[in-house]
Amino acid sequence: MFIDVTKGKGFKGVTSRWHTKKLPRKTHKGLRKVACIGAWHPARVARSVARAGQKGYFHRTELNKKIYRIGMGLQAQLEVAKAEAAKDDRDKNVLPKPKGNASTEFDLTAKNITPIGGFPHYGEVRNDYVMIKGCCMGPRKRVITLRKTLIPQIKPRSKEKIVLKFIDTSSKFGHGRFQTRAEKQAIMGPLNKSLGRPRVVA
Repeated sequence: MFIDVTKGKGFKGVTSRWHTKKLPRKTHKGLRKVACIGAWHPARVARSVARAGQKGYFHRTELNKKIYRIGMGLQAQLEVAKAEAAKDDRDKNVLPKPKGNASTEFDLTAKNITPIGGFPHYGEVRNDYVMIKGCCMGPRKRVITLRKTLIPQIKPRSKEKIVLKFIDTSSKFGHGRFQTRAEKQAIMGPLNKSLGRPRVVA
């Protein structure tokens, strides 16, 4: 179960808030309205009639979210690698490299879950993470409450074993095609930015 508060949209009209049909073009005093809000009697507006008001910033609970992976953060990976190096009596001056938390059995490339350039409007994922199917409510940086579901899962769809084959870590800004910075540098060669040269604008 994912418990969170949705993105706030502020005060919105009926067309945006309830997706009511727009009135014809020549309508007097606006067309993004509800033409009839009820009969004369009862002399009040029913609560079922679409009205303008607050949209978003609502408390919501989502059920049956499929968890694809619970990944370890980079710092935790580094500590595990250090512990393994201490057991093997390796050279203590050489710091071990983390294996990467976005590798799979089919894609053995050592890469991190953070795409090239970071997640848009979030940045870099440094701590442990949970990968789910689909989306979740709220903006990117809002805290989410996770809890065990109250309803037992009995459908085969919810009990199937999940085997991830590939996690895309290309850039989410534009049309990214490289999975790691090393792959980008191997194909494109050294860039002005990596060489410390000033950018030339024509």
